[in-house]
Amino acid sequence: MLDINPKLKDTINNLPKTAGVYLFYEKPKPNTKYPTPIYIGKAINIKDRVKNHFMQPTYKDSVFVGKITKIDFINTNSEIEALVLEANLIKKHLPKFNVVWKDGKNYFYVAITKSEKPIVFITHQKDSVSTKYIGPFIEGNALKKTLKYLRRVFPYYTSAKHPKNKCTWCHLGLCPGTNPNVVEYKKDLKKLMEILQGKRKTVLYALRREMEVFSNSQEYENAQKVHDKIRALEQIMQHTHVIESAKITNNQWHTTQKIMQEILGMKTTINKIECYDVSNIQGKFAVGSMVVFKNGAPDKSQYKKFRIRMKNEPNDIAMLREVLTRRLAHPEWGYPEVMLIDGGKAQLNVAINSKLQYTNHKQYQNSKNIKIISMAKGRRELFIEGQKKPIPLKDLPQEIYNVIVTLDDEAHRFAITYHKKVRKRALLDPKT
Repeated sequence: MLDINPKLKDTINNLPKTAGVYLFYEKPKPNTKYPTPIYIGKAINIKDRVKNHFMQPTYKDSVFVGKITKIDFINTNSEIEALVLEANLIKKHLPKFNVVWKDGKNYFYVAITKSEKPIVFITHQKDSVSTKYIGPFIEGNALKKTLKYLRRVFPYYTSAKHPKNKCTWCHLGLCPGTNPNVVEYKKDLKKLMEILQGKRKTVLYALRREMEVFSNSQEYENAQKVHDKIRALEQIMQHTHVIESAKITNNQWHTTQKIMQEILGMKTTINKIECYDVSNIQGKFAVGSMVVFKNGAPDKSQYKKFRIRMKNEPNDIAMLREVLTRRLAHPEWGYPEVMLIDGGKAQLNVAINSKLQYTNHKQYQNSKNIKIISMAKGRRELFIEGQKKPIPLKDLPQEIYNVIVTLDDEAHRFAITYHKKVRKRALLDPKT
């Protein structure tokens, strides 16, 4: 813990517990009227994040915290807006203690090519005049999550070459498809750029105008599509969590798991959580993934991959049942206290029924102690075994939300990676 100037202490105590950006200033230089920010950061909770710089300082914190003479902040309506605002302010002010740890190769930029069918990607380099760059962004993971969510509203290409048939992203509604309306596609990309530049209100105004034009022309189907896009964008901007919390220490996990025990109605200490996901294209190249977190951190040595054995049918429920049944048949892997399933009530019930198949057998009886939970991302709810009503994700304590979403994202990433390998192998050698 560092000594805090009494004036700064009062400022910190009065900071809001909301998402936003905070700015640290040093004493103004001679012959300058205004102080300049020496460090700019974003936060889920401004007060707690600023306090951590002083109460639990890292090596980097200790270099500049003693120079701080003023703290300011800007509230935002969401974490995505905090991410974008941080990027814009750093670009404007170039605070020396942001820049000193980030040379030109380490910043992140969103790149959008100026080709006939532009592609979108994240890069460290600004090395092409035929590409539009937005940034710089500090945190790569937060930027990737933001793009992942925004892609649901504004689908885009990530590769210059698209297969003749629909790709994986097409089936997920994240790709414009094989033959898009190029004019409309470029309009969507312009809106995506504006969101990343902090112009959310401009984009929403433009979409509402589009909806009004369609409605006045009695093109009600198109008007409904724009209405759905507006609603989805508002939901994403207001409720999506993208900012990473600090890594969980043992003491932090002790507190987090106590909260989780209470929410899940468990008496058992939670040391191990497993999360599952299934990936396929219309039933083909189907795979399942199992990721494991121990004491709040990933244990990749225990991750498992499953090649789905059932017939090539688009039945995610049946595929999930197969994965869970095969996993539960391995007590030697050590059963977890909690299993997290990607999906809603139907997936929760499949998991519970899969568990019940084993609980009467002596060899597998420890499986009866597993608590099953499932996360419905569409309706943004958490279903818990033994509880009738789901819990809205927005009502979860931040610590629990972070653990659950991180687990789900990791299981999805692991499944997609394996799915791509299986698909590539099959395309190269159809006999496999």
